[in-house]
Amino acid sequence: MKKILLSSLVALSLFGTQAVALEANASTKAVSASAISQAKKDAKAKSDDVKVIKEAVESVKLVGDVLVALDQNKKDEAIKTLEKAIGKIEVVLSNPKAPALIPLDSKVIVQHFIGSSEDAVNAVITSEALLSKRKVQAARKVVLGLVDEIDVATVNLPLATYPVALKEAAKYLHDNKLDEAKRVLAATLNTFVNVTAITPIGILEAETLVNVASKIAKSDKKLALQHLAQAKEALKRAKVLGYTSSSDTSYKMLNDAIAAIEKEIKGKNEATKLFDDLKAKLKEFKEKALKTFKK
Repeated sequence: MKKILLSSLVALSLFGTQAVALEANASTKAVSASAISQAKKDAKAKSDDVKVIKEAVESVKLVGDVLVALDQNKKDEAIKTLEKAIGKIEVVLSNPKAPALIPLDSKVIVQHFIGSSEDAVNAVITSEALLSKRKVQAARKVVLGLVDEIDVATVNLPLATYPVALKEAAKYLHDNKLDEAKRVLAATLNTFVNVTAITPIGILEAETLVNVASKIAKSDKKLALQHLAQAKEALKRAKVLGYTSSSDTSYKMLNDAIAAIEKEIKGKNEATKLFDDLKAKLKEFKEKALKTFKK
């Protein structure tokens, strides 16, 4: 175990240098880089397209204004502002298409693992070895680097819960129970739902590499095979890093499909149908592997 740990740590020390460059030619690397770049743009576009409902944002601001008024002992002003906030929220919720969660902000977070699948294996072995020795913080530093994904994180307002809470606060105000009203309003303002959609970069790379390989299989066998080899490497990296769909067997199925195409390209080179099937499988796999978390 000591020897494994040492070799793993050496491998980790090479991250960020040319020593961990994947064995593929410049063209194949360019395709992988292009896949990541396009995925970032798509994620950014998705983030920018998040529809922020102006009235919902204004209502949140008004609730904040109510708390300010209460801190200044301006009870009448607080009541008027609160009634205005309730009105705005009810207008938004009157729309039958009003979503349960109203997005207030959205951002894209890209965390790219720069090593190979072998580096990932070494890192996992290292973290396990460190944990076995109860070196938790050292293991934590290693594990934190085992991320290869694009996240679209959205902060949402659970607007449907607001009317009840704000009306409860209004009742407290009318009963001159200002502290209780403040407590309810503060709790309401601090109630948000964070939703993060996670897409594994390795799967995105593999999908793009396969798509490009399918277009050049007839004209450039060698390059097409290099793209497919890199697609298998990208999928292996995703598997090692724990990005799975409903079953790990999906990785074997995809690798078998790529191997069948490689064999066909080396032979009669009539792999159009095989490519179409593989593309469909990769698309389905990517959709199943995409995770959405709420908290």
